[in-house]
Amino acid sequence: MGDVAKDLTAGTVGGAAQLICGHPFDTIKVKLQSQPVPLPGQPPKFSGAIDAVRKTVAAEGAGGLFKGMGAPLATVAAFNAVLFSVRGQMEAFLRSAPGSPLTIEQQIVCGAGAGVAVSFLACPTELIKCRLQAQSALADVGSSGVAVKYGGPMDVAKHVLRSAGMKGLFKGLVPTMAREIPGNAAMFGVYEGLKQYIAGGQDTSKLGRGSLMLAGGFAGGAFWIFVYPTDVVKSAIQVDDYKNPKYSGSINAFKKILASEGAKGLYKGFGPAMARSVPANAACFLAYEVTRSSLG
Repeated sequence: MGDVAKDLTAGTVGGAAQLICGHPFDTIKVKLQSQPVPLPGQPPKFSGAIDAVRKTVAAEGAGGLFKGMGAPLATVAAFNAVLFSVRGQMEAFLRSAPGSPLTIEQQIVCGAGAGVAVSFLACPTELIKCRLQAQSALADVGSSGVAVKYGGPMDVAKHVLRSAGMKGLFKGLVPTMAREIPGNAAMFGVYEGLKQYIAGGQDTSKLGRGSLMLAGGFAGGAFWIFVYPTDVVKSAIQVDDYKNPKYSGSINAFKKILASEGAKGLYKGFGPAMARSVPANAACFLAYEVTRSSLG
């Protein structure tokens, strides 16, 4: 089995593990990010993450936390397959000799390169996912003046294609790239750096599962710490109305969120994002490494 096939297979398994662990946290993150700013004197729809969980489960049952999981389950496998394969190819390209270890700087470059590739896959998927997750917090008004209720991922895609054509699915590509490139550079840099630190200069392939999960968890946290405000801007743009948009672009969205909600508006939903990222990435990297090594 070639290296690309191994990376594709292991990345797919890692992606599925990551999604099952992390999706409920992601739903809460998007609901918090996309809830409308309350009117003066009115309380917000959700006072925080725990409140959002309670209200979601009360209104929609536990299944409400797994809403919108169909589209990412189909694509998270493809997403991680691309992410780990492109990174693997870049590692091979940067290696001075076959099997020689890469420096942390080289790992950062590999992560950034993988981030470029994966942005084109992430943008339409996230747009569909965000519009599904946010529809209870946002009323998307259709041409008839009635709030639109999406039936599922394909329905969102059809709706977007009707409203804005193919380019509508790539709304938010700039902030998606501004999230994926530095985020993946940080994630893979921290992952490899921690593995080397834990191994104490020895061969990192001998590390146990606990060590891999620890490094993967910290790596996932590093991703969000670097790029969280960009993600808030991306979500705001992707759930924005196509006909009468509130934001003219990324910079405009950033300025408006900052003006109406202050710096804390750029960190809405940060708690659930971090609470999701650490276990989800611990699961993802562990599943990736175990699958990759079992393929020989």
